Amino acid sequence: MIAELLEALRALPDVTADFACQVDAGGQAAVNDVSVSIRVAGRPLALLVGIRKALYPRDVRQALWQIRDAASRGTGDAGADGTLPLLAAESISPGAKDLLKAERVGYFDAGGSLYLPAPGALFFVDKPPSKSTSRAIRSLFSGRRAHVLHGLLMRREDWLGVTELAEDVSASPSTVSMVLTELERLDWLDSRGQGPGKQRRVSQPAALLDAWAASLRQQPAEAMRRFFVPSMKVDALAAGLDGVCSSHGIDYAVTHEAAAQRYAPFLSNVSQVRIRLPVGSTTEAALGELGARPVSEGANLVVIDTKSPGDLLFRQRVDGVWLASPIQTYLDLVRAEGRAKELAAHLRRTRIGF
Repeated sequence: MIAELLEALRALPDVTADFACQVDAGGQAAVNDVSVSIRVAGRPLALLVGIRKALYPRDVRQALWQIRDAASRGTGDAGADGTLPLLAAESISPGAKDLLKAERVGYFDAGGSLYLPAPGALFFVDKPPSKSTSRAIRSLFSGRRAHVLHGLLMRREDWLGVTELAEDVSASPSTVSMVLTELERLDWLDSRGQGPGKQRRVSQPAALLDAWAASLRQQPAEAMRRFFVPSMKVDALAAGLDGVCSSHGIDYAVTHEAAAQRYAPFLSNVSQVRIRLPVGSTTEAALGELGARPVSEGANLVVIDTKSPGDLLFRQRVDGVWLASPIQTYLDLVRAEGRAKELAAHLRRTRIGF
């Protein structure tokens, strides 16, 4: 980490950097600090670097106290004009970076991002997170872990325990516990109690939903099958789908524009119905009964194959049709084309509320 930091510093204009020494952490084995001598436009400075594995908002507060305490003891190059604190880690969450910038404390991560507020100069290099960090973030917004997030956002006013939330979203308690621990580190949850009775509640629902939407935009689009159903407008098609799915015992959820229009009307016209359906012969029989035929263009029915019952969590019955939850509908819209993003913003503002 120090070698990468030195390389990044030397790449800055009018900056030289050299490793100075290991810093006495005063017996605190958890603190791994080193001093780096730098010159910015000829001006000598000592950079006190605290090295961590990862930094989240809750980690930053303690790390700031430790490194500032070390800096106040006069560690660093005696010939320098001042001592600057900087925290280096393999991964630093966006919230942690914002905290460090607000406190004017430097940071460096394994992806190459660097923030250095030196006297008379400010250096800011913003790069994508490392591949391992990106994978860890993406995993939080996929599979059963995403179902846990869905449950937290749908019940954002409630204090929830691990067992209750696991039952809500049909996930294992271990999966729920892992997700809650990660969200606490990101400072997106409030907690109360201890041990088995500990409960959490979302404290930053907007930040969580923003991060989820951003993660989905970077993922490949969902596979969709396109059909044309003759002589049916959108409302009649939605009702027809409800009829054939009910008669075949199929759980489904209408999503995208057709769902958002029912939650929060915005567009003057919707030309197709997009629906989440389970894969199987029963679904194919229902589509056949409806008269749906596969097409490559001109579709008025688009089927998204569901991978698990969790993909239909928190669906709602509106005007005789099952709709994907407002959260799921919003997330589907932000990945879509055309005016879907405008509709997503309207749905979030008027129905979701955060």
